[in-house]
Amino acid sequence: MTAHPVLAVPAPSVEAAATLIFNVGAGGSAHSTPEALVEALHQIGYRPVYRATDSEADLHLALDDVTGPVFVAGGDGTVRAAALYLAGRPDVTLGIIPLGTANNVARTLGIAGDPLEVISSYAGAQAVPFDLGRLTAPWGHDVFLEALGCGLFAEVLAAYDPEQGKSPLRAAGALGAVMRKFTPAPLTLTLDGEVQPPLDSLLLEVMNTPATGPRLPLCSGADPGDGLLNVVWVDAGEGEGLLTYVAALAAGDFAQLPSVTSKPVRSIEIPYYGQPFHVDGEVRPAQPDTYGVVRAEVWEAALQVLVPIGGAP
Repeated sequence: MTAHPVLAVPAPSVEAAATLIFNVGAGGSAHSTPEALVEALHQIGYRPVYRATDSEADLHLALDDVTGPVFVAGGDGTVRAAALYLAGRPDVTLGIIPLGTANNVARTLGIAGDPLEVISSYAGAQAVPFDLGRLTAPWGHDVFLEALGCGLFAEVLAAYDPEQGKSPLRAAGALGAVMRKFTPAPLTLTLDGEVQPPLDSLLLEVMNTPATGPRLPLCSGADPGDGLLNVVWVDAGEGEGLLTYVAALAAGDFAQLPSVTSKPVRSIEIPYYGQPFHVDGEVRPAQPDTYGVVRAEVWEAALQVLVPIGGAP
């Protein structure tokens, strides 16, 4: 992340007020306790107020009037939910303590490891701006931290239904069911106001971070601090098989495939014919016989996030 200015956040000489949000349902929450995290924050000079959340209503109440550092312990879903409340508030700085499974946002910032060690690394951390994507669509207004997309991944996610909980068996079943009937849709994109040639899109993703979903590295060049989004699409006409894509993702070579194109943009318009979309890890279900446009644009420096020493400024 290099385009925006980096602000040094010196370790407080006296205990400074802070807020700790802890999601007890996150994947790694069993390995940490709120009490241990509070004590670790005390050790680096903060006086945290711990606020437990297990619902969106709880989160709204917890973040309604906060200022200063807000440390969020949880996975990408918890980070997303908190970020939606904190976006556009220059008096708040977000610190992520990853407890989830994928932790795409934290990994983008170079934040990984044991939660107590992560907190320790925040001593003398830097605050850096973090862009978001915001959009208008037939279903309403939306914001994403990682990615917005339609096509194969969105269809599989819709069939899988993350609201039912995580299950590798259900995921495999959803992939098989979608692959049996999926037909790539012809799309004519508009990138930064310029209409593109029509394409049969197997997958279309608007990326703000390098990876989304279960750590799918779809765009290694995506940088949430550069004031841009990255549009990635797969042209179904190239005829590459599913195993080719899986192998390329595992090897980190996805962008080098002949069928894959990636372009940096500030805005994109995507034709909408009722197909399902995903917004980060959430599904916007299909709306048959509904037509319109999904328009996404970068929201520059919507958040201020803490990056540990040695992270990814």
